Amino acid sequence: MKITDVILTKSYTGFYFDDQKAIKRGADHDGFLYVGDPMTPGFKDIRVPGEAISIQLVLENGDIGIGDCAAVQYSGAGGRDPLFLADDYIPFIEKNLKPLLIGEDVSVFKPLSEKYDRLKIDGKKMHTAIRYGLSQALLSASAISTKRTLAEVIRDEYNPDFKVLENVPIFAQTGDDRYNNVDKMILKQVDSLPHALINNVKEKLGYHGELLLDYIKWLKERILKYRQRESYLPILHVDVYGTIGIAFENNIDRIVKYIKALEKVAHPFKLRLEGPIDAGDREGTMIALRDIRAQLDEQGINVEIVADEWCNTFEDIKYFADNKAGHILQIKTPDLGGLNNIAEAILYCKTNGIGAYCGGTCNETNISAIATTNVAIACQADICLAKPGMDVDGGFMIVKNEMERVIARSRNRK
Repeated sequence: MKITDVILTKSYTGFYFDDQKAIKRGADHDGFLYVGDPMTPGFKDIRVPGEAISIQLVLENGDIGIGDCAAVQYSGAGGRDPLFLADDYIPFIEKNLKPLLIGEDVSVFKPLSEKYDRLKIDGKKMHTAIRYGLSQALLSASAISTKRTLAEVIRDEYNPDFKVLENVPIFAQTGDDRYNNVDKMILKQVDSLPHALINNVKEKLGYHGELLLDYIKWLKERILKYRQRESYLPILHVDVYGTIGIAFENNIDRIVKYIKALEKVAHPFKLRLEGPIDAGDREGTMIALRDIRAQLDEQGINVEIVADEWCNTFEDIKYFADNKAGHILQIKTPDLGGLNNIAEAILYCKTNGIGAYCGGTCNETNISAIATTNVAIACQADICLAKPGMDVDGGFMIVKNEMERVIARSRNRK
């Protein structure tokens, strides 16, 4: 089945683009907005509306494959590609990609996705958001033309020994509303929670980590008080955006001692800490996470470290995995470009004995969330992010319902 036309539209995401550098430097809130001057190139304000580009691939029989080009909330930070605005990139796609796509056969996904993921225009690879959205559209077109689910296409081409599709645990994120949104997660018995957005030492962590200790204690007590069954034991997964490293001056011994205190407060729940330290570059961050993990393992501290910043591309993920820089790696889906890289990254982590978290960002769309959920199912990720948005309900609904539909369809075929 061949592509006969390409339709592009400006779309909006489930959240916003935020200037992480300005926020880490202490930008103040004014309602939902941030006050102050942006510090990351491309940002006119610290918080701007999230944008995407929808790519629709029209096929010979009139069917349409769809994908959304989207980028992460903290674009331009941690070694990522710059801010992605639709008006800047629609003309680029019209000129450079549309003529190439018309006439392509979408019956097989992998070689086509790899072709466009590696394509260079004027000597450079395309923005990760473009590669991300285009690969979604190609996967969608391949699934439609071969009458399979997106997960079955990925499974058949990347993980053929995996016969029966199964549920993947879901991780939901609260954003700044780290109290009310926790209640939503408890009611819906989310597998892993709450994210909590600990991105500021003064307001959220505490100069000695005291605010996060208090929050973990509150979180534990809240779950124990309101869970509907005693067997509900969600994993506590808190994203700290490098603030533990800032508070403890990147001293590994002090960081590990603090993590041990967090483990004690979290008991009986298992604790995961995402991004405990950000050294400002890939090598330094990898070494720090490697050393933190090693000390935690040696001391028998039952807390898992999740790598995020500077672990962006498939090459980064292999590098972090090979060096055991964390217990789990977030495969931050828009940062990897094509879905082919996401599938390969999940499988690489699992082959090398490190956890595979099929993540992403609140700043995605329903289309990209559905696509990556299918990849997570097909490649047996250890955890999958509920996205987009920070309201819990919308993202959890999209990911959970898609997971259940795909698995039911697969079983029905059997």
